[in-house]
Order: sequence, then structure tokens, then C-alpha cells
Amino acid sequence: MDTVAERPEFEFVSAAACRDKRVGNCPQAAVNVPGVVALRDSERPEAVVTMTVDAWATLTDAVKAGEFDLSA
Repeated sequence: MDTVAERPEFEFVSAAACRDKRVGNCPQAAVNVPGVVALRDSERPEAVVTMTVDAWATLTDAVKAGEFDLSA
């Protein structure tokens, strides 16, 4: 009999700019599970993306370097 792996209990938080009630959907991150970073959109909380801490560091470095600049 197959069993479904239990999903960790992520504690999501929003960036300070998104905590204003007038702001719509915001990205949320959870870093409370060791070795895992979880991301979701506040308007679609059921869709969770997870990655390793190393992958998160690579992503944030790329964002900071402008690799995902949508205005370019």
C-alpha cells in the first residue's frame, strides 16, 4: 500500500512592503524547515514551490544581479 509523504508545515511570511492591507497578492517565503525554502503566491497558497538553500542562494544572487529584470 502506497502512503503519501507528509508535507512539512511551512510558516510563510510576506515581505514588509506586502503587509499593507492595500497591497494585493504578494510572494511569500518560508524558511522554517531546515534545508528547504518554500515559496508561494498569497492569492494561490495551495501552489507551493520548494528548493534547497543552495538553489535559493543562486536565485537571489541572480535577482540581485539583474538577471530577471523584467523592465530590460
